[in-house]
Amino acid sequence: MGVAGSGKTTLATVLRERLGWPYAEADEFHPPANIAKMRAGTPLDDDDRWPWLEAIRDWLSAQTRAGHSSIVTCSALKRSYRDVLRSADGNVRFVHLTAPAELLQRRMSGRSGHFMPTTLLPSQLATLEPLADEEQGVTVVVDVPPDAVADRTIRALGLVADGRPPAR
Repeated sequence: MGVAGSGKTTLATVLRERLGWPYAEADEFHPPANIAKMRAGTPLDDDDRWPWLEAIRDWLSAQTRAGHSSIVTCSALKRSYRDVLRSADGNVRFVHLTAPAELLQRRMSGRSGHFMPTTLLPSQLATLEPLADEEQGVTVVVDVPPDAVADRTIRALGLVADGRPPAR
């Protein structure tokens, strides 16, 4: 979870390679109307987000029913959004990727082909509700290269490279 430019997709790709888990990009669950709205520089409202979050939740549940741990990238900026995802079958844990706003802005400015304009970053930062203490998840600072972020994430979640918890 995290705002645009925090490296959700980059981290998920590295984790998929290391853990071997199925992976889905939340942007692929957006209906065309949501994408058009964001391309136009208009932030989504909650009415836009509920069906999108429910589709992601359903994908997570399907993975659990198939016996798979899985990875999905999703901004999940508000606790209420995470509550929808948390209602999926299985044990949902969040990784909140965070960085200074100027680093996020630089990252967003440097990417091409993404529908999210840099002008929406301030609204995402204003909307962001960091993980609460009682929420299952970890916060990871993304001020290092992607492999180091993956190392931090795997360590924080108590995982090993094949996706199983470490022996105790």
